[in-house]
Amino acid sequence: MNRRQFIRGIVAATVGGLAVSATGLGRAAGAAATASRPNVLIIIGDDATFSDLPLYGGTNVKTPHIDGLARQGLTFNNAYLAEAMCQPCRSELYTGLYPMRNGCCWNHSGSRPGTRSLPHYLGDLGYRVGLAGKIHVTPRSCYPFEMVEGAERGCVSQTAKLDPAPIGAFMARDARQPFCLTVALVVPHCPWTVGDASHFKAKQLDLPPYLADTQATREDVTKYLAEIEVLDQQVGILLKTLADAGQADRTLVLFTSEQGSQLPACKWTNYDQGVHTAMVARWPGRITPGRRTDAMIQYADVTPTLIEAAGGDPAKGNFDGTSFLPVLLGTTSEHRRYAYHMHNNVPEGPPYPIRSVRDTRYHYIRNLKPENLYIEKHVMGQFQWHDYWPSWMFASTDNEHTYQMLERYMRRPAEQLFDTQTDPHELKNRADDPALAEVKQRLSAELDRWMKDQGDPGADLDTFAALTARRKEARRKK
Repeated sequence: MNRRQFIRGIVAATVGGLAVSATGLGRAAGAAATASRPNVLIIIGDDATFSDLPLYGGTNVKTPHIDGLARQGLTFNNAYLAEAMCQPCRSELYTGLYPMRNGCCWNHSGSRPGTRSLPHYLGDLGYRVGLAGKIHVTPRSCYPFEMVEGAERGCVSQTAKLDPAPIGAFMARDARQPFCLTVALVVPHCPWTVGDASHFKAKQLDLPPYLADTQATREDVTKYLAEIEVLDQQVGILLKTLADAGQADRTLVLFTSEQGSQLPACKWTNYDQGVHTAMVARWPGRITPGRRTDAMIQYADVTPTLIEAAGGDPAKGNFDGTSFLPVLLGTTSEHRRYAYHMHNNVPEGPPYPIRSVRDTRYHYIRNLKPENLYIEKHVMGQFQWHDYWPSWMFASTDNEHTYQMLERYMRRPAEQLFDTQTDPHELKNRADDPALAEVKQRLSAELDRWMKDQGDPGADLDTFAALTARRKEARRKK
């Protein structure tokens, strides 16, 4: 884009505003019309526990680029995803549908043929819709992103290289047509091999109380924190790339940390450290800088929001989520009353189905097979990516806290209720507390309603037979 084109785009955006209707606009829409709608840049971290970021109280690592983005935009205190594993959460993000309705209810599964996603919805509104980095959604017919080079594609990367040149080229390719680009980074996903762990002193780390305090845990956490440093650096590179392409002032940027890290009680669980995500939005001229909001949002709300921001009508999409555009623009401080979560342990371990619901304070969890032992092969060392798990097992013989954390992770009651305001790490189960009986009843009834609405059979879904059937269905139309 040359200087004259850039100036024309800014003038058109100022004159036209951001409420131009998408009716009649397609890929051939004129420059003045398309310039009035924002570009979109979605930056996704990979397995970064939200509370490890300084933006949410983390003290062990510095993230100046993410913090800087927050100072320029809006930070969500209550952003959630439905399932704390890679493929289901990304499918929810891109489709605006919960796992049951888009079909991706297990990791390494796929969405139902015919499911529509961001490339369909924003493509219909005249956008170029690209994806750089990790894909991890299938089938291709449901997620027809333009593949953009520059970031590692694999789920597991030893290098996590980022080349901004092709990403910048996509951003600047056509000044007449807005773009939506997702850059799905692969840090800090295991194995923790990227960055410099020597920046962190294991003995000086402030470990959260849901982790067993062993030397192996501390050493592994230093490696994980080194990858968060790299994540922050790559966020800075992408924001600079956007600015160098001349698109920063007309682009809505969303940063999310995805689900929690591959440490016990984070990813692969319904605990808050698993399903709670960081979310920051920057939109120059539209979002007031430096704000935080308690408005509750969920990944399923993102696609409807982007459709509305692009001038479309999300009411036509039959989404599970709803647009939080008014929250972005500061016209309301509330969005949804409840966030919903599910977990199917197959194929990452034997069946251990979980469902839960929360409001902004209380989190109700229902473990559908409490008689089972919870086993997760990644955490427990199938790939030998980390050393912490054997140290937990060994230390549990003479350390009460370590034993309690093992018990919390592997053996759970049928019901759990947490007051996340007074107990943010969810260590005290109050499901049998008479003082919270009404809260429990309300949330339990809401969970029943949601499961019925979604057609969720519960424990019968967390089986190899159910997963195999969905994989066969997804392969029919790749």
